Amino acid sequence: MAVFTTVRTQEQSGYRETNARMEELVKDIPGYLGMDHAQTPGGLGITVGYFRDADALTQWRSNAEHREAQRRGRAAWYRNYTLHVAKVERSHGFVRTEDPVA
Repeated sequence: MAVFTTVRTQEQSGYRETNARMEELVKDIPGYLGMDHAQTPGGLGITVGYFRDADALTQWRSNAEHREAQRRGRAAWYRNYTLHVAKVERSHGFVRTEDPVA
């Protein structure tokens, strides 16, 4: 799993298109399992990418288009970012099937 937290700059020219391309491109990585993303009104963004194993994450990190997007991010789009790579030990969830009755 890769947890990418960001604060973006005012300069966002080309960001949306590049982000869409990265979301499209990562799906071709064998072992990519999906992602979650959240953005606060204050500008903090958090993206969690799920990968089957370290090899899949390494393949994504090494992708030439992704490397260029990283370079552009550091040059223009991000005020700061942090990347955490972790191994999920356990996971569970909950899905409500209908709204509770008051």
